[in-house]
Amino acid sequence: MKKQLRILRYMVKMNLLSVLEYRAAFFTQFFGMIISNSAFLFFWWITFFQIDGRIAGYDFQDIVFIWAVTSTGFGIAHILCDNTVNITKLIITGELDMYLLQPGNILVNVLCCKTSLSAFGDFLYGIILMCLFYLINLKAWFWFLCGSILCALVFTSVLLFANTLTFYIGDASLIAQFFTEFLVSFSTYPEKIYGPFVRVLMYSALPAGIAVHIPLKMFHLMNIKVFILAFLWVVLYCIFTAVFFYKGLKRYESGNMISTRI
Repeated sequence: MKKQLRILRYMVKMNLLSVLEYRAAFFTQFFGMIISNSAFLFFWWITFFQIDGRIAGYDFQDIVFIWAVTSTGFGIAHILCDNTVNITKLIITGELDMYLLQPGNILVNVLCCKTSLSAFGDFLYGIILMCLFYLINLKAWFWFLCGSILCALVFTSVLLFANTLTFYIGDASLIAQFFTEFLVSFSTYPEKIYGPFVRVLMYSALPAGIAVHIPLKMFHLMNIKVFILAFLWVVLYCIFTAVFFYKGLKRYESGNMISTRI
């Protein structure tokens, strides 16, 4: 475990150094993502300003909260585990070989060897929203942090599951893209605008509801037992996707690449 933590710490450090090597690109994508996210929230503000009420039980501050959780959680997932989106490519091209040669846990090495420039903008954007709308509300900050961690775990595990399907059915990149879009939509819109079947999906197979909407409910009406159950479900989901990956890895056919990655 200590060895794996040292490897993980080294990988995170190298990812950060590689990001800062091209500072112009980093700051361009960083601020670009913040502006892009702000545009979507601005449209929400216009909508609430026009209706002067609530949408599916959510007011504007509720929308801000779920956007903050989603943005920071998404940022954490792609800062630490951005290579999740490349698993399909690694399997198809045989580039997964070089991770099989590395010391430590194969899955952790695969997930954490790459970071995203724009994800830093997502990460900070959620914190900025919390500072603007919930600055001195410690209860809101607590549930924001809980939700962000759950959201990061959900995004990473769902994308891992979708891309791991490549071991079983071939190129699953389109499925992974759909799953990502579903997760973002489920996370940034009031849950009650969806039908019963979709809401069941949001709390089971694609648990964006657990990661984002449960923390909002806990913020309004504290119920620790519900949150513990939600947390346990996310943990079980992560374990399931990890097992699913290793089962699929047994089907992997080496690309016979005579190379490694240091």
